[in-house]
Amino acid sequence: MLENYLPVLIFMAVGIAIGLIPVAAGFLLAPHKPDSEKNSPYECGFEAFEDTRMRFDVRYYLVAILFIIFDLEIAFLFPWAVVLEQIGWFGYIAMMIFLGILVIGFIYEWKKGALEWE
Repeated sequence: MLENYLPVLIFMAVGIAIGLIPVAAGFLLAPHKPDSEKNSPYECGFEAFEDTRMRFDVRYYLVAILFIIFDLEIAFLFPWAVVLEQIGWFGYIAMMIFLGILVIGFIYEWKKGALEWE
């Protein structure tokens, strides 16, 4: 029974070792010289001016969702382009309908002002 799982256990042990050895080496070999600048939460040159739990504008999430939608469109285009010769005209027309729907959605978002940032 153990011989069936031994390769899996060895694989897991090697993976954990590869993940932990650099971290342990960093803690053991790196110089430890803390000062106030290193321990500050922000290293951007100025102190925080607002609470870190402030609310984000809804437009931020809208832009993120639109990016994901159009990114997924590209993810559908690559496999389609690879098998285009095999699927023929039916696949071509189906993808053109899909892209047409996405273009209509893009135009709708543009007209509604969802892509404008004030």
